[in-house]
Amino acid sequence: MKKTIFYIFLIFIVLACAAKRPEKRSRFLKGFSTEYNTLFNAKDALNTEFSDRTKAHKDNFYAPYINLLTYEEQPVGSEIGQSAVFAESAMGKNAAFGTVAAPGQPASEDKGATILEIAEAKALKTIDKYSVIRDGQEKNDKIFDAYITLAQSRIYMGKYLQALDALNTVFVKMKDDKRLPLAKIYQGLAYAKMKDYFKANEIFVNLKTKDLKKDYQKLLGIYYSESLLESGKKDAAIAELGDAFEVNGNRKLKSRIAFLRGQILASQGKTVEARESFVSAYKFSNDFEFEVKSQVEIAKTYNSKDDYTGAKKYLEGISKKGTYASRKNEFYYALGLMAANAGKKEEAKEYFMKSLAEKVSDPQIRGLSYYEIGRGYLNENEYIAAGAYYDSAITAMTYEPTRVVLQEQSNNIKKLAKNYYLVKKNDSMLALAKMTEPDRIAYFNKYIEAIKLKEEAAERERTREERSKGFDTGDYSANSIFAGQTASFEDFGTSSKGFYFGNTNTVSKGSSEFKQIWGTRTLSDNWRYSAKMSSLEDAKNEALGITSVADPRRFEPSFYIEKIPRDAGSLAQLKKDRDTASLGMGIMYDDYFSNTALSTKTLYDLVDNRPEEKVMLQALYEIFAMNYEKNPSASERAKQILLTDYPYSSYAEFARNPRNSSFVKSNVDAENAYQTAFTLYEGERFDESRQMLEQSVARFPNDALIPKFALLNAFIAGKTSGKEVMILQLEQIALNYEKTPEGERAKQMLIWLKSDLQVQMTDDRGNVLKQPQKPAENNVPAFGTNPPNVSQKEIEQKQAEEEMQKVIQQKEEIRRQEEGQNKPKGKK
Repeated sequence: MKKTIFYIFLIFIVLACAAKRPEKRSRFLKGFSTEYNTLFNAKDALNTEFSDRTKAHKDNFYAPYINLLTYEEQPVGSEIGQSAVFAESAMGKNAAFGTVAAPGQPASEDKGATILEIAEAKALKTIDKYSVIRDGQEKNDKIFDAYITLAQSRIYMGKYLQALDALNTVFVKMKDDKRLPLAKIYQGLAYAKMKDYFKANEIFVNLKTKDLKKDYQKLLGIYYSESLLESGKKDAAIAELGDAFEVNGNRKLKSRIAFLRGQILASQGKTVEARESFVSAYKFSNDFEFEVKSQVEIAKTYNSKDDYTGAKKYLEGISKKGTYASRKNEFYYALGLMAANAGKKEEAKEYFMKSLAEKVSDPQIRGLSYYEIGRGYLNENEYIAAGAYYDSAITAMTYEPTRVVLQEQSNNIKKLAKNYYLVKKNDSMLALAKMTEPDRIAYFNKYIEAIKLKEEAAERERTREERSKGFDTGDYSANSIFAGQTASFEDFGTSSKGFYFGNTNTVSKGSSEFKQIWGTRTLSDNWRYSAKMSSLEDAKNEALGITSVADPRRFEPSFYIEKIPRDAGSLAQLKKDRDTASLGMGIMYDDYFSNTALSTKTLYDLVDNRPEEKVMLQALYEIFAMNYEKNPSASERAKQILLTDYPYSSYAEFARNPRNSSFVKSNVDAENAYQTAFTLYEGERFDESRQMLEQSVARFPNDALIPKFALLNAFIAGKTSGKEVMILQLEQIALNYEKTPEGERAKQMLIWLKSDLQVQMTDDRGNVLKQPQKPAENNVPAFGTNPPNVSQKEIEQKQAEEEMQKVIQQKEEIRRQEEGQNKPKGKK
């Protein structure tokens, strides 16, 4: 009996342990065991990942838009985005959108699996072990959760195609499940992560038409609005965020939705609606950082039409309350923005300066304060000061994209400053040279009186400070960094820490803290009370050629007068350098700062100053090129000067027919006109042919035959006006129509006409003809003649020689300018 019971029990154990196909498994038992075993572990791993991401999350308020979900990846480029960098390094090869390993968990394939990889493995194991298939359909409801967990894990590991594969299995094997809308939401998310926004939005729109559970509506609103925003559909994203705000009841999520909606509205210039959205973000926020940043964004939306006084009073009030007092620098920055938007420039600058004086709570805000001050100097044409503050902003900022843009702007400002102060210096020298001797003496006597008053005021200030403060002028109040310090300087040598300057780490840290509090200072008496970054005035004086060293003769007018150049050669060189710098400055205003109006004014001032022909032509060309489409009235004067004074230049040709790449199909009338003009050319009736061409260009400005008209006109010019005029027109054709057959032919003709090489002529079949003579001044090739057969080596040699000649000329020009700048100049 015992043996029988034993064998029966053994059979039950074997049957229980035997692997079964999904079709043979128990639906009830597998569902029960799935919920409380492997699937639980998969869900737990995924929730742990999301929880760790949320704890490590730090919003990047300086990127264009924040993420709605705090476990989403952050943009890389600043210390705010370090979580994303960490996530990418944790993923190894799958570093598209990373995961952040939990504290104490392995973060690389070499040391073990990441949490998301564990969640993926557990979900796969659940599906493999507990799936119950009947007639091709999954009967274990818990397997749906396993597939969703698998899809989420893969999405956040960047395995989008694998995630879609898992979801497609759900659509096939569980097509009657009521939870399919959730799978569809994650399918749309996967497509959005792959940047296939069309497919993602198509899925989301289809879901919006269905009656979804409220939890599904919440999730759909978040992912759909972000997909719309990423695809550039801002208006639709704003509307969807409004719906998501109403559906969601979580205060934190409502605050984030309102903040993102405000950012989008602000980017569209809808300041009133943006302000309302930021107010909602502040109202629902349960995070101190979010509250402060919401107030800053609210301040950005104010303008001169709003109640500036009331808003100012409110911000100044809350900046003094409780924990808000620790963020004074951010509130002062916000007040500065409000003042700037209200047109109160000096008040704005004062607030930005106050922001710099407060304790740093956010380095990016400090950098932005430097930037705003620098931008104010830039608008006042104080380029050296602007460049210095831009450099300080770059040093302080933490958001890399902004730093890159600002670095480029800083470099451009320095280039502009070099030209600007050269123009000012040379203008001053030329004006002094034109004065009579009595006028010069009177001018410098007035200048000397200003120097005396300045030096007397500085001496009085120095004496006053020495009497009132003595040697030590430090601040030892409760808010000072020295508060509570009892050790004297000598104590550093006897303490356990050792001598202060003997520890390089301590010195480095102290130097960094000093610069953070006081900025960059020159070594001088009363440094605490000197103007911040006092070297700015010295740099400006140096650019203007004014020495900062006190000379014993500085109170004598003759000290300055004797340094004014008198000979015609020096004065001509000063004017040439001045005109060249002014040309560069005018071009920079448009290229670097998109200030076409200021660029046009600067270049017209140069034209009125009558520079040499080369500079004059370039200035007129730049004025016409930047204005003829957007502001034709501003370009008209430049066009008329080119056509009247320089009719045969390539710039005049450009003014007659500006570069146009939008040619349409050739018109029948245009073709007939071209044939008529060509027949007249062959009959050597050049004037009639030219008139026909000019009429045709005016009548058919966008016709495909325009390049042919231009080329035929160049040959007519060669016959009537000589080779030089033909070369100028061919250069213009090569410039305007470089990608057309006529442009290519013009380039070949130019090589031939400009070359001194002995060449061979060929017929249409490439056969070498009798060696021709070099074209004389008015002996140009006929229109039907092919360009000479110049070898590629000869062409390259000629082009290299021309390039070398240009480089030599440019270096000679730079050398002359440097020699002019290095001459010792005194105060003017």
